[in-house]
Parts: sequence; structure tokens; C-alpha cells
Amino acid sequence: MPDHRSPDPDAVLRASWDMNAAAWTDSVRSGSIASRRLGTDRAAVDAVRATGATTVLDVGGGEGWLARALAGAGLDVTGFDGSAALVAAAQQQGGGRFFHLTYEDAARDPSRLGGPYDAAVATFALLGDDLGGLLAALRGAVRAGGHLVVQTLHPLNVEPPHVDGWRVETFDGMGEGYAAPMPWYSRTTGGWIRLLTAAGWRVVDLVEPPHPETGRPLSLVLVARRDG
Repeated sequence: MPDHRSPDPDAVLRASWDMNAAAWTDSVRSGSIASRRLGTDRAAVDAVRATGATTVLDVGGGEGWLARALAGAGLDVTGFDGSAALVAAAQQQGGGRFFHLTYEDAARDPSRLGGPYDAAVATFALLGDDLGGLLAALRGAVRAGGHLVVQTLHPLNVEPPHVDGWRVETFDGMGEGYAAPMPWYSRTTGGWIRLLTAAGWRVVDLVEPPHPETGRPLSLVLVARRDG
């Protein structure tokens, strides 16, 4: 089991997805994650459709649920992920074109992303610290006037302190079979806006889908535009 206290938590993060690929696929496809049933899945689909995109790049698309949902709405979707096991699971279900590519390799060679696309979307998939290179590469893969949709944990649902920094996800309550905890880098809303702006994106909308009973935000959805 990888040690989340490693001096390179990004490497542990990548390894955890390979170790947890089967459990994650089962959790998503069985509907075991309450927040997804309550509204975060719908929020991602709605945010992408609201951009008017017809061609979409699904960033860190995992086992392909979002690609399938968007394809069902008539969109043309290409997805990639750094876990070969998750890409294989997506390919088995169809709904788009899927390929294996790490974020680091995408940043080094943006041409591997293809495009241009009308929009890119990353839903609970931007979990590392050093994302500037990837976000710049995505900007190059999206046409001028196109969009990037990012869905992430809402800062109000993250344990204090309310600062940018590494946390650990243990997958409690998400299903069975998880083999390793997952380090992930938490950002405040301001942290996300600064990160996107530094990579050349302009944030044009911010959505906080509410829990249907409590009204508390289920997630944070940022919509950014490539202006030039």
C-alpha cells in the first residue's frame, strides 16, 4: 500500500488510482456514492451542456460515466485518464473514444490531447498540486471561445483549516474493496480561480449545486473560458 505521507504525494495519488480502479468502477456504476446520486453527476452534465459544446474532452474521465452521459445527449466525447485500468473499463462500456495518458505527459506534449474541442471537463479529477502545465495544455486543446468545466469538492465540505493543502481520502462510505487511501490537494475557491487564471483561463461562472434536503452545496463547479 502506498504511503500517503510520502514526500511525493502526487506519485502516491497516481498509484492509488491504479490500486483502486476496480473498487471505484463498482462504486460509480452501482450508485454507491450519495453525493453523485443527489446532484453532482447532474451538475457536471448540465454545466457542459450549458456551454453549447458539441465536442468535449473528458479529463481524467475514469471509467467513462460522464462520456456516456454526454454521448446520450448527443455530444461527441473523447476521454483520457492516467490509469490504464480505468481506461479499459471505459472502453468496455463505450460512449466515446478513450485513451491512456497521464497529466504529466499531457503537459509535456499537449498535441497528444488532440482537438480542438469546444470544451474540456474535469469532474473531481484535478486532485494534484502541480496542475499548471495540464491546464495550459487543455487551453491549447480547446478552441478560442471554448470552455473548461471543473467540478471539485466544495470548500465548505472540507475539514478546517480553510487553506490550500494536501488532504487524505479514505473512501469511507463509497463502497467496498478500496486498497489504498488517496492523497489529494484541496483548494479554496480563491485558490481555484488563481490557478485557472494563471493558466490563461477566465472564470465566467461558478455553480454550487445544493443538497436537495439541507441546501448545503454538494460541490463547486467552475466554468472558465478561453478568450484568445
